Amino acid sequence: MALSTIVLVNQISNLSDARYCAGMGVEMLGFSVEENTPAYTSPEAFKEISGWVAGVKLVGEIDEMPVEDIQPLLQKYPLDMLQLNTVYLIEELEQIPLPVILRVLIDKDTDEQNLLQFLELYQPHVEYFLIDSTELTSIDSATHGLLRNISDKYSVLVGFGLTKENTKEALEKIHPAGIALKGGQEIRPGFKDFDELQEIFEELED
Repeated sequence: MALSTIVLVNQISNLSDARYCAGMGVEMLGFSVEENTPAYTSPEAFKEISGWVAGVKLVGEIDEMPVEDIQPLLQKYPLDMLQLNTVYLIEELEQIPLPVILRVLIDKDTDEQNLLQFLELYQPHVEYFLIDSTELTSIDSATHGLLRNISDKYSVLVGFGLTKENTKEALEKIHPAGIALKGGQEIRPGFKDFDELQEIFEELED
């Protein structure tokens, strides 16, 4: 199956999610590799899960780990990319040996000019900007405009407010490089409810 845009699925913590998403044509699978974080995946679990999937990029999700601890972490996790969920200094990014996805939070008060200046500053050191929000649960007309303006200039993954009803419209209006979704917990080992992901994937069938 081919999808019409790049898709990253975060918080992969079980084999069911990984195999399902890979089979649906997802390009990147994200794993929480920092201890004491939600959906943390141990090196042993990561090795077992990643051994069953092929053709996807493996992304390590990091919240607030000191940059000097990242290199030792990579000895335990053979990753293709890192997703940083907080903003690091540029000189710290220069020490990271893998392509970076930088998560950037926005809200209803986000100033577009300030955001553009920030993205411009960080662009040389970032593969994708994951634009997310802990406040906004939907994408209204004002947010459409903001996302479209930054997507015109930078490689943006939209990580919030997407449903089966609005995903296709959002892609047409915003023109992002891709989108980011979230995996979830198994109902019991080997059993998952994929309805929400499946509905969005169906909208993305190429």
